[in-house]
Parts: sequence; C-alpha cells; structure tokens
Amino acid sequence: MTNRPTRVGIVVVGLLLGIFISAMDNTIVATATGSIVSSLGGIDKIVWITAAYMVTEMAGMPIVGKLSDMYGRKRFFVFGLVVFLLGSMLCGTAHNMDQLAVYRAIQGIGGGALMPVAFTIIFDVVPREQAGKFSGMFGAVFGLASIFGPLLGAYITQDVNWRWVFYLNVPLGVVTFILIYFYYHESPRHTRQAIDWLGILTLVPAIVSLMFALEFGGNQYAWASVEIVGAFFIALILFSLFLVVEAKAKEPIISFHMFRNRVFAVSNLVGLLSGSAYIVAVIYVPIFIQGTLGGSAINAGLELLPMMVGSSLTAPLGGVLANKMSYRNVLIPFCLLFLLGIYLLTRLTPNSSMFEVMGFMCIVGLGIGPSFSVMGMASLGEFDARHRGAASSTNSFVRELGMTVGIVIFGAIQTHVFQRQLTSLMVGGAQTRMTHFAKMDPRAILTPETRQRIPRPILHQLSRAIAYSVTHTLLWDLIPAGLAFVTLFWMGAARFRGMHNAEMDTEGGV
Repeated sequence: MTNRPTRVGIVVVGLLLGIFISAMDNTIVATATGSIVSSLGGIDKIVWITAAYMVTEMAGMPIVGKLSDMYGRKRFFVFGLVVFLLGSMLCGTAHNMDQLAVYRAIQGIGGGALMPVAFTIIFDVVPREQAGKFSGMFGAVFGLASIFGPLLGAYITQDVNWRWVFYLNVPLGVVTFILIYFYYHESPRHTRQAIDWLGILTLVPAIVSLMFALEFGGNQYAWASVEIVGAFFIALILFSLFLVVEAKAKEPIISFHMFRNRVFAVSNLVGLLSGSAYIVAVIYVPIFIQGTLGGSAINAGLELLPMMVGSSLTAPLGGVLANKMSYRNVLIPFCLLFLLGIYLLTRLTPNSSMFEVMGFMCIVGLGIGPSFSVMGMASLGEFDARHRGAASSTNSFVRELGMTVGIVIFGAIQTHVFQRQLTSLMVGGAQTRMTHFAKMDPRAILTPETRQRIPRPILHQLSRAIAYSVTHTLLWDLIPAGLAFVTLFWMGAARFRGMHNAEMDTEGGV
C-alpha cells in the first residue's frame, strides 16, 4: 500500500502533466496552423482552428468549476482528460477544415475542465505550508508549456507531420489518467445541490457570442458588420440576463458574493490585465525576430526560452514568498520588473541583436512568473473547499478572457500601424508591390521562402515597418501592465492564511 506522502506526490505529478498538455495545446497548434491549412485547405476557415477550441473551453470553465464543488473533483478532471484526448485523436484524423473545427470544439470541452480543476485539487490535498511551493510549480509548468509549445510545434511540422501536434497529447494524457485515476482517492463528502440550469443556458450562449465576435471581428467580418455588431449585442443581452439570474439563484454558477471579497476581486482584475499584457510579448516578439531580424520559426521560439527560464524561476519563488508575506509585497517588485521588461522591448530597432531580445525577454519572464502562482493562491485562499472549484475556474476564465481580448485589441493595433507604415514608405516603382503587402497580415510574409522572393529594397522597408509596428504595439502594452501594477495596491496587506483541507482529514482522501 503506497503511503500518503507518496500518493500525494504521484497525484501532483499527474496534475502537473495534465496542466502541461492543456496549456501547451493552443501554442503548439498555432505554430502548426500554416501546415494544417496547406494540407487541408480552407484558408478562409483558418480562424476556427483556435476559435472552436477557445469557445468551448471558456464556456465550460465556470460550469465545471461549480460542478466540481458539488459532485467532486476527480470525476470532472478525469472526464475533462478523456474528452480532451478523444478530441486530440480526432483532430489528428481530420480530412478537412470543417471536421477539424468540430474536433477542436470537442477538445476544448475537455480543456476547460483540466486546468481549473487540477489547480483546485492541489489546494485540497497539500498541507498549508506547502501550498505556496506547489502553486509555484503549477505556475512554472504553465510558463514552460507556453514556450515549449511553439518549439515543439515548429519541429513537428517541419520534420514529422502536423497530425502529431495532436497525437502527442495521447501518451502524455494516458500517463496522467493512470496517475490520477489510481492514486487520487477523493473524499466522498460533497455538498450536492440543484444545478443552476438557467444560469448555464444564459452563460454558455453569452460566451459563445462574445468569443465569436472577438475571434471573427476584423478577420472573417468587418468590425462594423451586422454579424459582429449583432454578436456583441447578443452577448451583452445574455450577460445581463445571466447577472439577473445569478443574483436570484440558490446555488449560482458564478457566485457574485465571491467578488465582495476584495482580495478575490483584485486578484482576478490583476490576472485579466497582466494576462493581456503578457500574451502580447509572447505573440509579437517572435514576429519581430522573424520579420525584422530574419530568424526562422524555431529561432523565434528559442528566443523565448529566456522568458520561460525567468518565469519558471520566479513562479515557485513567488509561491514560497506568498506563504511568508502579503500578496501585495510579493507582487509589486516583480510587476515593476515586468513593466521594465515591456518598456525595454519597446526600444528594439532593426539594428538590435538577438542577445538584446533575449535579455529583455528574460526580464519579462522574471516579472510575470509570480502572477502565475500568487494570483491563484490569492483567489483560492479566501474560500473553503465548498467554493474552491468555482473560485479557481473563475480565476482561469478571467485570465483566459484577458489574453483573448489582448490578442484582439493589440492585434488590431499592430496591423493598423503596420499598414500605415507601409503606406508612408510607398515610393517610386515599389508603390504597387508595397500596396499589395500593406493589405497582408504581417505574419503571412515571415517565412524564409516568402522573404527570398521579395526584392531586397522592398524587404528592407517591410522589415522596418514590422519593427515599428511591433514596438509601437508594445508601447501600448504598457497600459494594461501599468494598470495591473496600480491595481495591486488595492489588495492591502492580505496574505495567504491557509485553508482546511477536507481531503486530508477524511477517510478515503488522498
């Protein structure tokens, strides 16, 4: 019979592995998008590769979190893992873009359960004095997955086959399933209540409408089109109805009383702002490297490694420090470091070296790392086990929403600045060619094959335009990063107080 500390260790390893494959999925798939479109066709449906997953993932997060409080964590984590693996296998067999979109939606349903429930289980099973350390480990794994995704995606698509981007999840997921199913023995005590069906029926279509508008606005449809304006309007109406329903529900999907807790409310707001600021650096620094410095996709991924190393070091450090001092005092110096890193990135020029980029990205990673762990501790540490799943899923949902909104807003800024720069650079006989490139997404001209076909004078102008558009976008990125820093002061002197771990004290627990 395996002793309890060993079982806890095995369960933690399984949870970390589950977090890794879930967090890595979107980044690794994004890298393979070009190869997928080349193989399946349907470039007009390219946005569905990401959108289908994001819609179902975000719609499911709050619901699964609440249900895990009512009916137990294990069954929903295992359910999410099985559905995620099923979706992954189906994605690898897709023969056209329509099939892939449906399979990605299935995969997203599973992904929406993995991360928030895994984080909640950790707080159920580990002793109070170790909660910071394990929370930091989760943050480090999240950072690792965000960086290794593009690297693995670039390698697999270039040297193997894009289908293995999805098949890779299967062996890792099977190991996760074995570790959790056989070693996590959950307490049978849970509070079973009536399910808030009306809340579900208003929340899910509201999120679907919002995500449709954010993902397709400016891509498939113009922002002022009937489709996008209509989607935003439907989302607004449904979210308003959801607020009314939840205010009256006996056991709401999202308990608004949680937001009356200042620490919980502030930690979610900081997660929203820092998430949107962080994702901009992850997306647009590789564009700068490829478009301005001429690196390959693998080079761009490697240049992100310093950020991964930095966040992997400070995420567990932040968790440990949060056991000993207030959240605010832990996060303020690191948030200043994050702000410094973003500012230094705005100073990049076409003459900057790879060494400079790596150094600045390392600073960004060191600064953002603690937010991955401390924000989760601040959210969950304020509630008992009956509300911990809902708190964790809300925190994950808000951070994902911040990243999604950040991608949309800053993507629009970067594209607008890029096109404006090219327009101002149009001179002489190159004007017709430059007009053609001004209408393109800058990411479409980054491949070495495309660059080789572009005359050197035009390529020089394109590189300058990409560099300016990226650094200008990063300058705007200082706004959410700065707001996150200011918001931290509202947390007061709150600190991690620990929690009663029912799973440890009940026969049948881990």
